[in-house]
Amino acid sequence: MISIMGIGFAASRLAQKFVSVKNYKVYQLNDKVERSSKYKRKIKSFDRPEEYENNIPDLKKFFSEITDRVQVFVVGSSMSSNYSLGVLEQLKDKEVEVFYIKPDSDLLTGIPKLVDKVVFSVLQEYARSGLLKSLTVISNELLENHLGSVPIKKYYDTLNESIFQTVHYLNFFEHNEPEIGMVSKPLDICRIRTIGMLNMKNLEEKWLFPLDMDRDICYYMCINKEKLETDGGLHKRLVDLLKQKPRNAFRKISYAIYETEYEDFGFCVALTNVVQQYA
Repeated sequence: MISIMGIGFAASRLAQKFVSVKNYKVYQLNDKVERSSKYKRKIKSFDRPEEYENNIPDLKKFFSEITDRVQVFVVGSSMSSNYSLGVLEQLKDKEVEVFYIKPDSDLLTGIPKLVDKVVFSVLQEYARSGLLKSLTVISNELLENHLGSVPIKKYYDTLNESIFQTVHYLNFFEHNEPEIGMVSKPLDICRIRTIGMLNMKNLEEKWLFPLDMDRDICYYMCINKEKLETDGGLHKRLVDLLKQKPRNAFRKISYAIYETEYEDFGFCVALTNVVQQYA
């Protein structure tokens, strides 16, 4: 069982997607909650970032049944993201993975841009110091580019659904044995990550954040069951494509292949220990 948490209204809407899967407990903290309950907590909104830092809620009771593993979603530039550090402090005895949804910073100005820059920087330091198991950065701008056509009326719901599906499958891979291959365990210092979508014809990556100095890349490939049973040359073709990827003593590649009833699809995860510059 994994606890999912959304801090702020936008992140809570993303977290809500996980309610459809029974293996998750979904916690939401935002100012739109009408009445606090077991999994929803109303938090106040303010005009200035420092007011959030000075009004961190006591969540000890709210977190009383939270699981040992927690995945926290934070939307950059959201004023509620100012609560993040105070909330994470109250989860320091848990295994916490943060997913930072980064906005298009080119269009940010004033306080939202400052908030995005500060929270992005501090969360990276939390990850590098070991306070977080990992920090996964996802750019809304790049995700939209990769998805292609995204209607305005369904913009956030479409992006949220894609992020949910991606994170859920990565959780699934972690708890299930592949048909073949093995994803190597990355170095403990490599805690800053991003995710990519795979073109299964040539294993081209569509990264959701331009990670600088990636150290480990893990490829997760889901292949249709019938193809796994009948295509005798498939494994060699995939391995040959992976061998063409840049590799050296500081950049390692691993892979795992899983069965699916659907059409082929895949994801990749890149990790680094290098602080990413704000852009």
